[in-house]
Amino acid sequence: MSLITVERIKLFSTKSPYWCVAASVAASLLIALAIGLGDRGRQAIPYFALRGVGLGLDIFMVMATLAVTTEYRFSTLRSTFLAVPKRTNVLLAKTLLLAAVGAVVGFVCAMAAFFLAKALAKEPPLPFVLQGEAWREVAGYAALFAIAAVIAVSVGTLLRQSAGAITLLLLWPLLVESLFTLIPTVGPKVAPWLPFTAGNEFVTPTFDVAGIRDVVKTSGPSPIQGLLVFLATAVVLWLIAAFVLNRRDA
Repeated sequence: MSLITVERIKLFSTKSPYWCVAASVAASLLIALAIGLGDRGRQAIPYFALRGVGLGLDIFMVMATLAVTTEYRFSTLRSTFLAVPKRTNVLLAKTLLLAAVGAVVGFVCAMAAFFLAKALAKEPPLPFVLQGEAWREVAGYAALFAIAAVIAVSVGTLLRQSAGAITLLLLWPLLVESLFTLIPTVGPKVAPWLPFTAGNEFVTPTFDVAGIRDVVKTSGPSPIQGLLVFLATAVVLWLIAAFVLNRRDA
């Protein structure tokens, strides 16, 4: 617990976490605002209203990455390793802290976006009620933010350089996985199982709502399978990061 407390003090002693969290919330609310007000809310279903939370997720990963790479930049991690020789414990404490912060930020962003869209939409296509599957679509972002934090910490630990780590994390879901679908034959079959695409399934409706997905879903993971793929990716990356962290100089 003392290590987590130390990491919490280090994390919130800089301004970047506050700016990143504020930017995540702002991105979530702006999209919800547009969906709620546009066309009197006729497109306001949770899936669309929460699209901004996905952008907030990218911003949060930047924050989680900086929590590692900034320490390498200013060599504060060396002091930490001198005080705590077991480097895996340091990485674990930092990961647990950021995953917990991510869960809270993801939950708050999703709930705020949901209720903002609900309050603004005058003619939503379906009742805007937080029950049943809607809970998974909204609260599921807490799990995605927590797992994404683990991936971001792992990538930051492996690359140790802010620009490279952030570029990789932003291009991975936005470009690399999207381009994978262009590969003939294999691409369309494999792409739904790629980590970020699969993870997004956890917050996607399982039935056709306002034409957001194929009427009959013939391939790709279920919401739970998608979450497990995302989680397994994070665990593997973290284990690799812990191994490399113990093998090289700080």
